[in-house]
Amino acid sequence: QVRLVESGGGLVQAGDSLTLSCAANTASGRAFSTYTMGWFRRQPGKERDFIAAISGNGKNPYYPGSVKGRFTISRDNAKDMLYLRIDNLRPEDTAEYYCAAKNCWGRHSNDADYLSWGQGTQVTVSS
Repeated sequence: QVRLVESGGGLVQAGDSLTLSCAANTASGRAFSTYTMGWFRRQPGKERDFIAAISGNGKNPYYPGSVKGRFTISRDNAKDMLYLRIDNLRPEDTAEYYCAAKNCWGRHSNDADYLSWGQGTQVTVSS
């Protein structure tokens, strides 16, 4: 398995941009590039929601229709890093953000398909 650690969260102002990072520790020896990666978030009092996914080679980002436009997922396989940039932050973006890894492409919103999760990083957006 791969161990994941998110960072980059904090208290920001509405309208700001923020980039979250997810560091992958592939101590098992399996290359980070072999994992499809995803970002999820849990807003206060709500279920965890899928935000974005990206293929192992980084060439195929995927977003659900609900978040297209303000979120950008990317990865740097040379550094074993995953990123999520959020532009024009809104108070409703306040949430715990999680990165996750899985083996296969597809069914990105199905969190049961993800085999590893980070501990989360909190983003709080003030108006």
